[in-house]
Amino acid sequence: MSRIGIAVLWLLHRLLPACALGVLGEGLGLLLYPLAGRRRHVGLTNLRLCFPELDEPGLKRLLRAHFRALGRATLQEGVSWWGSRKAVEALTRFEGVEHLTPHLGKPLIWFAPHFVGLNIGGVRVTAGYAPVVSLYAAIKNPVINRLMLHARTRFSQGERRSEMYSRQDGIKPVIRAVRKGLPFYYLPDQDFGRRDAVFVPFFGTPAATVTGLSRIARATGAVVVPCITRQEGCGYVTRFYPAWDNFPTDDVAADTRRMNAFLEQRIREIPAQYFWLHKRFKTRPEGEASLYE
Repeated sequence: MSRIGIAVLWLLHRLLPACALGVLGEGLGLLLYPLAGRRRHVGLTNLRLCFPELDEPGLKRLLRAHFRALGRATLQEGVSWWGSRKAVEALTRFEGVEHLTPHLGKPLIWFAPHFVGLNIGGVRVTAGYAPVVSLYAAIKNPVINRLMLHARTRFSQGERRSEMYSRQDGIKPVIRAVRKGLPFYYLPDQDFGRRDAVFVPFFGTPAATVTGLSRIARATGAVVVPCITRQEGCGYVTRFYPAWDNFPTDDVAADTRRMNAFLEQRIREIPAQYFWLHKRFKTRPEGEASLYE
């Protein structure tokens, strides 16, 4: 996104209410669908692997719905970047807080998968429970990178400031932050290569999946509370799920399979809202060819 695009996004968030931004964003997503040839190919490949029961027209309808959801989230994200606390809270409400409250103040990990509302939910969580700690993958566009970091830390100030670490920083600073009481907003459901990953099923296809959720929970004694943000009405709902019992176990691969199984259940509830444009099956077991050629 260029500086002009960012300026337009800022102007739109100032001029339009959230519902209008959502409608405009869905239209933008539909316009981008025929233009995004490479990403459309990635999305359709992922959907064919994950939903083999759908025919080709059904897969394309689902992917178009995903582009609408992604376009909507892109325009409404301006509220989380620049809107007031009141505007952020009006855009996204909480559900299932009773699953979270008993664990506040203790080592805590929010398992927050890559649904399109992820960033909006992340800002809402920091507005409600700052400070937090999170990892991020650096974005090539430095302006967007700064905006994302600003959005996730702007509701915490001074000594009680949220902590953001790049994946290149490693996991040690995150473990220190969790041990001192900062909840960890964690996004471990994408393909980050072979390092610290195991191949476990994702919709029946072996997928390189990082084992960090199990390992960090063990290192910190943290409770895992899943946290998923979905589009609903004109806005969003960030829902906290019951804390996982008997997690972690001594079997890291089994823990990682459990994470993927939980994610599959949530995706089936709102399939258009999961981020399908990422090459989730990019890393293959030895000897297997690429699935995206």
